[in-house]
Amino acid sequence: MAGFVMQSLGCEVAALNTVNFSNHLGYGQAKGRKTPASEVTDMYQGLKDSHLDDFNMMLSGYLPGAEVVEAVAIMARELKYKATMKPGSFFWILDPVMGDNGRLYVAEDVVPAYKNMIKDADLILPNQFEAEYGRYPYLRVILLTFYRTLSGVKITDMDSLKQAITTLHETYRIPHIIVTSIPSLAGPGAEPSLSVVGSTITSNGKPRIFGIKVPQLDCFFSGTGDMFAALMLVRLREAAYNTEGLSETDSWVSADEVEAVDLPLACAAEKVLASMQGVLARTKAKGDLEMEKFYAKDVEVDEKELRLIKSKAYEVRMVRNLDCLMNPEITYKAETV
Repeated sequence: MAGFVMQSLGCEVAALNTVNFSNHLGYGQAKGRKTPASEVTDMYQGLKDSHLDDFNMMLSGYLPGAEVVEAVAIMARELKYKATMKPGSFFWILDPVMGDNGRLYVAEDVVPAYKNMIKDADLILPNQFEAEYGRYPYLRVILLTFYRTLSGVKITDMDSLKQAITTLHETYRIPHIIVTSIPSLAGPGAEPSLSVVGSTITSNGKPRIFGIKVPQLDCFFSGTGDMFAALMLVRLREAAYNTEGLSETDSWVSADEVEAVDLPLACAAEKVLASMQGVLARTKAKGDLEMEKFYAKDVEVDEKELRLIKSKAYEVRMVRNLDCLMNPEITYKAETV
């Protein structure tokens, strides 16, 4: 998902796969293996040996074990060190993927390993809220664990989320933070929606928090976190290079006088969400048609088989919707939180 998105938008990508699975885990089952840390390190060494390590951005996603987390941290720190003499020439986006459906799908020692590495990242995209089939979204247990582990703040509402973001800025000096898919219901009978909340640090370590609200599609999709992260990489770089002098600034942090809604991070997020809403709406429409055809057959299947059928029907349709990636129509704008 991530590699395809970045390549479609013009990036030259060197992908080091941390798993080799037959399919994504939305199906509830898969064959294959997790890539050992030694193999990830070896592949990176191969790139270096061939002088193919002149990267200006890095996106790290699912890392299945603490040793792999540490290997990727070494890789990122090395690339950041190479860029120290040229501010803004390297940017690391860290998506700390650790769990789903209220459970960890990485080893427990991964959480403290992430804690040791996030201070070096330029943008973190911590685990998101998520929806199940036919249910309103709920807060991932691991998001609570991750934020509470890092910030000491228990997330219960928007105010405590803002407090956690503030603490992460002040404690770890993380330049940019985005939390995705936060449920936002206006009241009984209101249409469900999701919000993205982001912030860019100021020179004195304070947050500039914005939010973007989008309608929630009543459907479960797999891979949207990777899609969001990859789109954010492209659109944030675009926004930084379209802002005079910003691409030559450490971590692309805007001057303090730039308001939250005018931040390149906010502008990038608007484009990202526009692309995602377009792709996912079309995916849902096609998936609904496939499920209608299936139900019309009136075939009895067990719960597991139905899950497999739904997972296939609602596979995110990226290839045939490139226009949504390339030319998104921005409908949802950032607001100050």
